[in-house]
Amino acid sequence: MSIADIRREYSRARLDEADVSQDPLVEFARWFAEAREAELPDPNAMTLATASADGAPSARIVLLKAFDERGFVFFTDYRSRKGAELEANPRAALVLYWGELDRQVRITGTVSRTSHDESERYFTSRPLGSRLGAWASHQSRVLPGRAALEAELRVVEARFGDGDIPLPEHWGGFRVVPETIEFWQGRESRLHDRIRYSREGGGRWRVERLSP
Repeated sequence: MSIADIRREYSRARLDEADVSQDPLVEFARWFAEAREAELPDPNAMTLATASADGAPSARIVLLKAFDERGFVFFTDYRSRKGAELEANPRAALVLYWGELDRQVRITGTVSRTSHDESERYFTSRPLGSRLGAWASHQSRVLPGRAALEAELRVVEARFGDGDIPLPEHWGGFRVVPETIEFWQGRESRLHDRIRYSREGGGRWRVERLSP
């Protein structure tokens, strides 16, 4: 079988304008809860797409760690490629894909750093190894080999010992403030349901159906 012949039908559910909330965050919370209830692996995994100042795109998987009316939050090393691109061009796109439910959510918007306190609260909740790793790794930097990273980890372990591990200055959160949120439900014959929310003034959202 060739790659071109790989296909399946989508027939698990439907998505109608009459059934969705007028608030996309309410709708997202419902979909996310259903993804967790389905016990999907890594339901908070999402593609983050960024672009450099001159428009060169890049994408990778990150983990959603919080969402509310202010936006969608993930954490990273600010010195990483995505960190540098978001500083130079603070716009991003997110995609959460739940294949077992024939669903995806697409989000576009502007990006800003979370507050120091918010980043610190999340950082202190992380496992010990993850906190040490944030100090040991200069994300996206070229390494001569794995041994160099492990040597840096030993330096960090010796530095902090059994004491508190503070939030590094180079590490923290980004919040994507949504301008559009699209809910995609797979349907038969590729005639999928697509409902898009677009932010308007005064906290209102415009709800539209898109052609598949």
